[in-house]
Amino acid sequence: MTIDRLLEGLKQRDPRAIGRAITLVENGDESAQAILSSLDEDLISQAIILGITGPPGAGKSTLTNGIISELRQSRKRIGIIAIDPSSPISGGAILGDRIRMMQHATDRDVVMRSMATRGRLGGLCATAGAAVRIMSSCGCSTIIIETVGVGQSEMDIIRLADITLLVLAPGLGDDIQAMKAGLLEVADILVVNKADCKGADILAMDLETVSRQEGATNQARVSMTVATENKGITELLERIAEVDSEHRDSGEREKRRRGAHDQEVLDWCLEILRPRLLAEITKRDLPLLGDPRLKAKEILEEQ
Repeated sequence: MTIDRLLEGLKQRDPRAIGRAITLVENGDESAQAILSSLDEDLISQAIILGITGPPGAGKSTLTNGIISELRQSRKRIGIIAIDPSSPISGGAILGDRIRMMQHATDRDVVMRSMATRGRLGGLCATAGAAVRIMSSCGCSTIIIETVGVGQSEMDIIRLADITLLVLAPGLGDDIQAMKAGLLEVADILVVNKADCKGADILAMDLETVSRQEGATNQARVSMTVATENKGITELLERIAEVDSEHRDSGEREKRRRGAHDQEVLDWCLEILRPRLLAEITKRDLPLLGDPRLKAKEILEEQ
């Protein structure tokens, strides 16, 4: 496919062209600049980027599936970026979230993309950011980024989102106080999924208490859902719309997008420098003893 045909395909919102464009950008192809420069800035600005994270077993994929179904009833076009852990041998994605969302596989207005971590934090974030812009420029009014669990990679990727949902469920042994210094502080909405299970009300009350305590940096809202039965999804989307409106009016949304853009540029800088620095380190055959931090500082000062 020529670059002209690809750009025309993006204008026509062709899912195959979208997938091809993301692949080219991900691989650092020379056509990436032409692709990303051709995108519709107005559509990108209008889209909502929704981050969904939480521990394994909380029901993130089921909740995501319910959100997609609800939004499609309103004929909205949806983009999905599923961040999967990857095989240490092949580098391919292991979980394959698209398999769990097969009911939407033939829907041209649900654009799905699985991205394997491959151990790349910064590089993955940079590629995911480009994928978000390509999808939103092609008419996806909501872009959902679903991550693999709770950890540093999720914290990095979730910064791309306008609104972050932290999905929890009763009975998983989540230590809320331990999580408070991390994801609870960046989450805009705390979702208690599997709300029909024992302990859901207690978990919701604990989350309310932690999010409202003195000194908390973010006053997150709490919602309850039973994703397997599509219960609470409509109310959750209403809450997302409320938060989005507040963020647009206060300037928080623009602040987050500017921060995400600057960090994305930094991620690409690090991704480009990484192989060069590794070659320099290998060439020096450094002694095993000594402070690695000081060695790194010396190398950087000489560059």
